[in-house]
Amino acid sequence: MRPKLKIYTMQLKLNSNMHYQNTTKRILDICVASLLAIIFLPIWFTVPILIALSSPGPIVYKHRRIGKDGKSFDMYKFRSMVINADNILHNGDKKLLKKFKKMDWKLEAKDDPRITSLGRILRALTIDEFPQLYNVLRGDMSMVGPRAYLEQELSEQVKKYPSTAKLLKIVLSAKPGLTGLWQVSGRNEVTFDKRVGLDAQYINTRSLWNDLKILWKTPQAMVSKW
Repeated sequence: MRPKLKIYTMQLKLNSNMHYQNTTKRILDICVASLLAIIFLPIWFTVPILIALSSPGPIVYKHRRIGKDGKSFDMYKFRSMVINADNILHNGDKKLLKKFKKMDWKLEAKDDPRITSLGRILRALTIDEFPQLYNVLRGDMSMVGPRAYLEQELSEQVKKYPSTAKLLKIVLSAKPGLTGLWQVSGRNEVTFDKRVGLDAQYINTRSLWNDLKILWKTPQAMVSKW
């Protein structure tokens, strides 16, 4: 009887986890994203005006990212860079591009010539990511999940960290998140291989309670970087 009881218990846990992933998590996403959109309503009016006055270009920037099951989607952000940012990085200073890749596809805001003066403030306060609430409401993303990676970033980082190839299959089985385990574990200081490991760990242990804990810790992680 004990083996059957063990199998039955495991099946109950599996069914409960699947229900959370498919139903409860989506309800949580819609409720939290809608609430945040309402609470920060003044930002939706103020930031676009500031961006328009500070530099030429669109208010909202979109970029193709890899989502669940490897499907790409447009991820939205308030524009924090100059309009020819990609050209500056890839066709400009070769040392800058080399440093960008060496630092796991990121640069410190103070060292990044692509970021505008206002953009540095928006990034420091994480306000540039607010439009991703639309991605959450649309179903492209979740409030909590793994990082939304660039396709080129994944291909090059896997070459640099071959051990992450299997973990990425787990990571890409879930919707990317606006926040996640790696964000509350060091944010940009976390290297790619550790980040992927944390993302895979989150997916293997995701639950309503874990998501609520990550959502609770996110503001603290943001403030610690100010």
